[in-house]
Amino acid sequence: MEAYRGLAILTTNIKNALDTAFMRRIRFIVQFPFPDHVSRVGIWHNVFPEDTPVEGLDINKLARLNVAGGNIRNIAMNAGFLAADENAPVGMAHILKASRSECLKMEKTLTDSEVQGWV
Repeated sequence: MEAYRGLAILTTNIKNALDTAFMRRIRFIVQFPFPDHVSRVGIWHNVFPEDTPVEGLDINKLARLNVAGGNIRNIAMNAGFLAADENAPVGMAHILKASRSECLKMEKTLTDSEVQGWV
């Protein structure tokens, strides 16, 4: 790292797993808190490009899903592909299916309170 002359941006969600000698070589550390419900509302509100056909999305219900912004982006993209495969607008059912897939990947269990009333 000492020989690299450019800008390097490193990310982790397991800071405690980094070696202290490695950490000494990092000049700046910026911590991003896990998004709360209000933050997730904002992320969901902005995750789809304006020209994405959507129908019946309830952003407040989606924000109950307790995942990080990167996971929301993955869910939205997967839901978009599912909807496009059906030649349909992105709906809550697509997001539910994509959320189940994303949570499996993270080894996270979807709770009833997170997805209640989605479909």
